[in-house]
Order: sequence, then structure tokens, then C-alpha cells
Amino acid sequence: MKIYFAGSIAGGREDAGVYHELIKHLQSYGEVLTEHIGNDQLIAQQKSIGPQQIHDRDVNWLMESDVVVAEVSIPSLGVGYEIGKSLENGKKVICLYRNGALKELSPMIFGSGAEIAYYGNVREAQKKLNIIFKNL
Repeated sequence: MKIYFAGSIAGGREDAGVYHELIKHLQSYGEVLTEHIGNDQLIAQQKSIGPQQIHDRDVNWLMESDVVVAEVSIPSLGVGYEIGKSLENGKKVICLYRNGALKELSPMIFGSGAEIAYYGNVREAQKKLNIIFKNL
């Protein structure tokens, strides 16, 4: 199974450690095409790649993926774009949203058809992912 993990980059990297833990967990279910999202040095590394290259690479990975897991607790235009593009192309999309996040989840995500999984901490998110992936 190929998994596309989406998380905030330009919108804020406060949860890079959370992304890293979620990606490690998802690797037990298949190949995570975007494991770099959990790297806390990602912004510095991406400076050598142009925006068009990043867009094209990521859209190719989205189309190649079997499922998309998006951590949506930190609002991100890019993640919203990835969710919309994935749903338009018939992909299964799982949105992880941390209880008590500083920003409310957009109604555009609630009403999109993506599966929303609420969690309190990383361990709880991993348990929810276990249930979801066993039912895929």
C-alpha cells in the first residue's frame, strides 16, 4: 500500500515531531511516499527545490497513493489543496484532528467526504489509524 502523508509546512512546523511519529507508525501499513514531512529540517531542505518541482512531485505522489492521511490540526493551504485534489481523484482521505487544537477545523474539510479522526495524543492517533487501516 502506498500512503501519502500530508501535514503543515508553510503554515507552521510546530507539529513536525507529531508528523514524524505518525509517519513511523504508518510505515507498518505500507510505503509512506512523503516521509520527509516529519523532518524538522524540511523547510531548509526545500529551499533547493523550486515551487513548480515541489507541486509536480507531490501531485504525482498523490496520484500514485492508495490512501491519504492528513494531519489537519494546523491550518495549511497546501494540505487543503492536497485533500481536495485527492478527493477529486477518488482517493480515500483520512484527516487527523487533535482535540483542543488552536484553530477550528474548516467546514470545507468536514463536508468534503474525508474521514475525520479526532485524537488527544499521538498514541491515541495511532490507535485510531490501526482501526481505520484494518478496515481498508
